[in-house]
This record gives sequence, C-alpha cells and structure tokens, in this order.
Amino acid sequence: MAKPSFRLQKLLRRTRFLLFFLSAAYLMTGSLLLLQRARVALPPGPRAPGPLQALPVAAVALGVGLLDSRALRAPRVSPDLPLGVDVPRGPPARARPGPRWLRTRNPELRQPRRGWFHHFVGDPQGPPALRPEAPGPAFGGRGTYVGCFSDSGRDRTLKGAVFFDLRKMTVSHCQDACAERSYVYAGLEAGAECYCGNRLPVTSVGPEACNHECKGEKGSACGGVGRLSVYRVQELQPGSRKRRTVTYRGCFRLPENGTHTFPDSLLQPNATAEACSGFCSQKEFPLAVLRGRECYCAYPTPQFSLRDAVDSSLCGRGPEAPRQAEYCEVYQTPVQDTRCTDRRFLPTKSKVFVALSSFPGAGNTWVRHLIEHATGFYTGSYYFDGTLYNKGFKGEKDHWRSRRTICVKTHESGRREIEMFDSAILLIRNPYRSLVAEFNRKCAGHLGYAADRNWKSKEWPDFVNSYAAWWSSHVLDWLRYGKRLLVVHYEDLRRSLVPTLRDMVAFLNVSVSEERLLCVENNKEGSFWRRGRRPHDPEPFTPEMRALIDGYIRTVDRALREHGGAGLPGEYVPR
Repeated sequence: MAKPSFRLQKLLRRTRFLLFFLSAAYLMTGSLLLLQRARVALPPGPRAPGPLQALPVAAVALGVGLLDSRALRAPRVSPDLPLGVDVPRGPPARARPGPRWLRTRNPELRQPRRGWFHHFVGDPQGPPALRPEAPGPAFGGRGTYVGCFSDSGRDRTLKGAVFFDLRKMTVSHCQDACAERSYVYAGLEAGAECYCGNRLPVTSVGPEACNHECKGEKGSACGGVGRLSVYRVQELQPGSRKRRTVTYRGCFRLPENGTHTFPDSLLQPNATAEACSGFCSQKEFPLAVLRGRECYCAYPTPQFSLRDAVDSSLCGRGPEAPRQAEYCEVYQTPVQDTRCTDRRFLPTKSKVFVALSSFPGAGNTWVRHLIEHATGFYTGSYYFDGTLYNKGFKGEKDHWRSRRTICVKTHESGRREIEMFDSAILLIRNPYRSLVAEFNRKCAGHLGYAADRNWKSKEWPDFVNSYAAWWSSHVLDWLRYGKRLLVVHYEDLRRSLVPTLRDMVAFLNVSVSEERLLCVENNKEGSFWRRGRRPHDPEPFTPEMRALIDGYIRTVDRALREHGGAGLPGEYVPR
C-alpha cells in the first residue's frame, strides 16, 4: 500500500510542476501576440512615444534607480548630438573625504549629467511627432500670421529678445515677450524657440516647411529646422506683463561728429521723449537722443559711451533751467542692443578646457550672460537647469565635456574635479550676499525670495553653518589645485564692468571690439534679477553667524595674498 501511495505523490508533484510550466508558457505566448498586434496596428509614420519616453526625465531616472531621490537637477542630455555618437564621459566619481554634511550639503549641485542617459529617455529636443495633418498657424491671439521664412542663422533679422521653452512654448507666449519690448514681429522656430524683431526675414518659403508644432500648443505652427513661423504683434495679450517703458539715462555732451555717431534722426516740432523713443524703437536702436526738436537714434560707442554724464540742468531739466545747445538728453528704449546678441557654439573643439567656477549665489549666471554676449559663444554647465535654457542659455543642454562652449559653469571643488580643467575663471562674491542669494534660490527659485517662515526656521542657521564653510573651502581648493586662474570679484564687475570684462575675454583668448563690449554694458542686466520688494531683511545674520563668516573671510583673504593677488575687496569685512 505504501509503494502505490508514494508513486501517486510523485506523479502529483510532477503534474504540479508541469502545470506551472505550461501556464508560464501560455502567458508568455499571449504577451508576444499582443505586442505583435499592437505593433502591426500602429499607422505608418513617426512612432508614438513609449511609456518610458512619456515620463519626465527625473521620474524615469528615479524609477530605474539612476538618481538619488533628493537630486533636483536632471542628468545631462546632449540634444545637439545624434543618438549613437559616443559622448565623452568623465571618470567615475569617488567618495569625497570629510564629514557627511560636507558631502551632501547641496545634493542638487552634486549631480552631473551623464552622456549615456539619453539611451533610456531619447532625445528631448528632437522634433515632436506630428499628427497626420501638418500644424497650421495660430489664429486665436491678437497677432497676425505673416508666413513661413528661412532663418539665416547669424544674419537673421529677428535677433532682438530670444528665449527658449522646451515644454510650454506657445504663439501667445512668444508674442507677449516681443510686444513687451515693443517689437513688431515674433518668430517661432523648431517648436521651442522665440525671436523678436522689427524687420521681416528676406527669404519666404512654403508653409509646409514650418512643420513643427509648438511644444505647449498642439496644432499651431512653430517653425521648423532653420524655419520661422512669423507673426505680426499688435498688442499685449490680456493678463500679460506691461510694455517696458523708456528709461532716462542722463544728460550728456553731444559728440563732435554727430552725423557719424547718430545713424538716424528725426526733426519734429515739440518732440517728446516718448515720440523720440518710439521712432528709435521702430528702427531697433537702443538709445534715443533728444535735443530740442531734434531726435537722434544711436548705439553706445567709444565716442558716445554714456560714462561722462553731466548735471541734468544743462539739458533744461529743472525749474527755469536754460537748455545748453551742446548737451542732449539720452533715453534707453525698450528694444535690445542687437550688436552682441548673436551666439553660437565653437566651430571646432576647444583645446583649452576652461571652467567658470564660483560658490552658489555668487552671480555665475549673470557672468555667463556677460561672457556669452561679449564673446558670441555659448557657455556650458556641469549641471542642467531647464529654467536657464529657457532664458537663452542654449549651451545648458550641451554635454559639459564636449568642448563646444567657451567655458563651463561649475560649483565643484576638490582636487579631482578641479584638475579636470586646464584653466578657470574663479568668481568670488561677498559671502554675506552669496549666502542670502543661494538661500533665496533654494527656497523660491532663481527669481523669488524665501518666505519669512524659511528665515525663522532652523533651516537658515543650519544653512549658514554648512555653506559658510563651503564658501571658504571652494576658494581655497581652487587656489591650491587650479592650474591657471583668473580671480574675478563680483563687486569689481558691478563697479567697472567693461575693464573687468575685457580682462576675462582676453583670458579666454577671444578678440572682441570695443563696440561689442559697450553693447554688453548696455544689455548688462540679463534676465535673472530678483525684482520687487524684499520680503525680509537681506542680511538676517546673528552675531554668532557674523563671527563665523568673518573668520572664513580672513582666511580666504590671506590665501589670496599668498597666491600673489590683492586679497578680497575692502567692503567684505571691516579691517
């Protein structure tokens, strides 16, 4: 009886295993059939994005375990390089010595971009998959569609205000940005780029060439590769920001050769600043010069640099002040000085790998704006920030080791990270200002202010205790391990922009004209300035915090002097 029972149990065990195997085979076969049917059912043409591509980059990275969940910045993706091209990669990162808080005090800055990540998520900047019907012009806004035009690159006519938006670009968004600066035409290119100007491009092409949809407005034409969908802007859209106004620059002596200095002019009885500015804005001049009934349009030049302003009473501003014939009033028009707005990638790979290094909050983004407009070449970044890309920093999405940019932004320190670069511009700012700026950015973004609860919480003193040490160690590490350094103080750039910028451009081995430097000075503000009322005391430092920071300032000042420099500016701390 035992033997038959044993055989029965053995048969049942084998049968259970066989049933499990058959079930697995059945499920696998069914899955393959479903996938095959889905593939056959897809219509010809561009393939619909898969579920992995539909997810945001950060979400995909977290899902596959590639990023730390605390990281805020997306990995590096190079949209300008085609898939399959080997992207240069740095050596694997090693653990930094020191206490744990020092290694993790700003995790979003510790996340470099990785060139191989695009194999998982595809190219984020590639053209969108078009529907069977090609996108057409948008007619919902107040602007008028003009047509599709060829974009001639550096010789483009729409080269005023420029910005990008990879996710939310719409025709209305571009029109508002151009109308705000008093431009007449708005041109959209490649679904995500916006250009402004007052003159139409020369070459018109067929509407089928503008076959890219706007990233944030399906069905609307937003140009194509090298093609612009151009709209005439009538007025600002409801709810948008107001049109920029005319700014008084001061009273100046007229140059000796006014005909050469002022390219355009207008004689008008009872000329006003608004009328003169409107005339010069239409001609795309950044300066409107008014003398009596004479209106002149101009650019800043070495002969008319706007550095030697005189008393406004000489121009008749004031009670019973007589107007002097040799003086004129100068106004800044809303349009941008376009002599220095053209930017591109380096035509060949740079032989010298240059870093633009700074502590966070030291004004690195503003200095990148100055360098790009002065040299005409994009700057890169060790990190990726979509907000910066949308504001025109196109090199933000280029691989940081591609050597196609004039320099690379970095906040890194430590021997290994520093020795990757052949030379560096070391930007230093007063730590009191840097700490406040970086705390505002961490709490409220590039243009916002931290809320009052942030300053009153334990977060602020913890931030100061860790980041103040980082401010000091960052400078000391670059002084120790940097191969070739140019030390630039943020305060010197604010006080004396053109001479300091001239030294920086020479360090980058780029030759620029004096007119271009004056153009940069005229456009110096850029897009990343916190405007409006400060909701909190800009320096909420306790005596203990000040004692800590002052000690670090003295240490850095001593190190700079030992390195052969002039030390820190006198306003950092009382001597």
